[in-house]
Amino acid sequence: MRRRSSTFHRVLLLILAVSLWGRALARADEGMWTFDNPPLAQLKERYGFTPTREWLDHIRLSSVRFSDGGSGAFVSPHGLVLTNHHVALTQLQKLSTPERDYVRDGFYARTRREELKCPDLALDVLVHMEDVTARVHASVRPGMSEREAFEARRAEIARIERESREATGLHSEVVALYHGAEYWLYRYKRYTDVRLVFAPEQQIAFFGGDPDNFTYPRYCLDFALFRVYENGQPLRSEHYLRWNSRGAAEGELVFVSGHPGRTSRLLTVAQLETLRDVTYPRTIKTIRHRLQVLREYAARGPEPARQAAELIFSLENALKAYLGEWNGLRDPALMERKRQQEEEFRARVASRPEWQAEYGSAWA
Repeated sequence: MRRRSSTFHRVLLLILAVSLWGRALARADEGMWTFDNPPLAQLKERYGFTPTREWLDHIRLSSVRFSDGGSGAFVSPHGLVLTNHHVALTQLQKLSTPERDYVRDGFYARTRREELKCPDLALDVLVHMEDVTARVHASVRPGMSEREAFEARRAEIARIERESREATGLHSEVVALYHGAEYWLYRYKRYTDVRLVFAPEQQIAFFGGDPDNFTYPRYCLDFALFRVYENGQPLRSEHYLRWNSRGAAEGELVFVSGHPGRTSRLLTVAQLETLRDVTYPRTIKTIRHRLQVLREYAARGPEPARQAAELIFSLENALKAYLGEWNGLRDPALMERKRQQEEEFRARVASRPEWQAEYGSAWA
């Protein structure tokens, strides 16, 4: 079973984990998988569980993508969506005014009439997937330069997306996997009437702040609720996740569905060295400078502080993540292990003449 690596932040992925808490977290490392390619044999062999196509479809159709970044899920038959507070933060910022600071004070709609319509938020549900790799690759003709090949692929992707929108009326995106080794057409049902239902105060939603973030277990109320409307009424959501008051038991198989961005596990040593020596130092320097400017602006008063809060949070979160990854890339043992894996892979290719003939030039 092939594991997919996404190089596009828009790809919907299935993340598999084995447990939730304590030392069991070290085993929560079963990988990231696309819904068209779940590790069925591995699940059956290790856990005695074989998800049916109906089960996978239910999880996929219960999951939503926020247009301004983030994942969530339907949790009621009436369009209620659960997500993280930090996913809701951008909308809280936009809905706030100098008189009503929903980031600082939170928000609670006691009735549906009090729910606040988000000004520019859309939620997407992935309803169809189609492999269009052959069509995209066929757009590149022999003898084309790299620039010409890039433009040909881009034009073909635009045609595929346009044809899909015109034929189905669905929001359509072509996403790339394996740096363009595969292309998939994803069709989304898009909902544009999304309303805020609940968000806690910032101090409890982000309790511990940046010092605890990525460092310690979080004891905070990091969630928010939205509701999707269609034709002016709460959406009748056929697929939604039920609440389990018992929670997960230690060692229990757990699935997390969403739109988590990308995995870098298949990057080469050369790519990782470029990240370590060039990209990350430059990015970290830029983020630190932006944070300095924003903090100086926020210090001018309550209203500037409110305006800058969401971006400061986002940059602090990014900075800590980049620093952690950069420290890992500077670990000689980690890089040596990656080199050994790459050498073993090259040796396997070289051991098969047909593989060597087709793929050996990749690292020439």
